Amino acid sequence: MIFIKINMYNQKNKNNLYKNLFFIGTIKDYITGFFLSLILTVIPFIIYFNKNNNFLNLNLIKFIILSCAILQIIIHMIYFLHMNIKSENGWIILSFIFTLILIIIMFFGSIWVMYHLNHNMMPNMKN
Repeated sequence: MIFIKINMYNQKNKNNLYKNLFFIGTIKDYITGFFLSLILTVIPFIIYFNKNNNFLNLNLIKFIILSCAILQIIIHMIYFLHMNIKSENGWIILSFIFTLILIIIMFFGSIWVMYHLNHNMMPNMKN
């Protein structure tokens, strides 16, 4: 009798542990993410295919397309990859932020090195 109560107590705590550590999305989350990503895909297509109508500036078109792409990345991370602060006690978000910082450093560091390499190798060339 005591073993059954202990086993039921352990099973209840194990389920709570899984709920706290791992966020598993519902069908509503998947459908919401799907429709949001669909909208964020259709908006750039409509804007791009109507660019000859001159109703928007070219720089504004680029900004809208880039904004939709960034929003879509965020939507995918939240609704499909289930990245939030609660999952695995925040370690997933922390590792994502670390990866993002490394990518930014490598990208801008590469641009900085290439610019200075061009400047130092060909000092007589003017841009």
